[in-house]
Amino acid sequence: MDLTLPRCRWAATDPMMAAYHDTEWGVPVLDPRALWETLMLEGFQAGLSWQVILRKREAFRAGFAGFDPVRVAAFTEADILRLLADPGIVRSRAKIEATIAGARVFNAMQAAGEDFAQWCWSFTGGRTIRGDGVSTTTPLAEVVSKALKKRGFKFVGPTIVHAWMQAVGMVDDHQAHCFRHRIG
Repeated sequence: MDLTLPRCRWAATDPMMAAYHDTEWGVPVLDPRALWETLMLEGFQAGLSWQVILRKREAFRAGFAGFDPVRVAAFTEADILRLLADPGIVRSRAKIEATIAGARVFNAMQAAGEDFAQWCWSFTGGRTIRGDGVSTTTPLAEVVSKALKKRGFKFVGPTIVHAWMQAVGMVDDHQAHCFRHRIG
């Protein structure tokens, strides 16, 4: 890992964050399940840093059945208690319950013939849009946030949604000095 490459400031010094930035952040995600997983992880980030979530990501995946929406939607109180006792994840009942509810919303959309990926990407016309590299929310993130809330998703405020849109490549927000600026 070459930490001398010019990166977005948030990823400039930590090797884990640099690796995430270089290989994942801003790369367009078209898989519905992966989009949902990232949205759920972004919800867990609320009040914390992405660095905390990234360090715990594998534990989250283990605890939430690989973020399989069908399995997560079937979680019971026993699963909630199991997750609340898991030091490898963020132990917030509200966020755990929001993830279970989010799985149910995802599954309902799929059952109704609505592809989650197509629905998400419809907000950007199916393409990556250029951000300014500094905003923490945008009018578009507010629109998407409202639409997600209307569907029943939780922990999807405009700031979380904007971070999610950046992470999954819907918005390219690499800063102008970054070596990935304007790269897919």
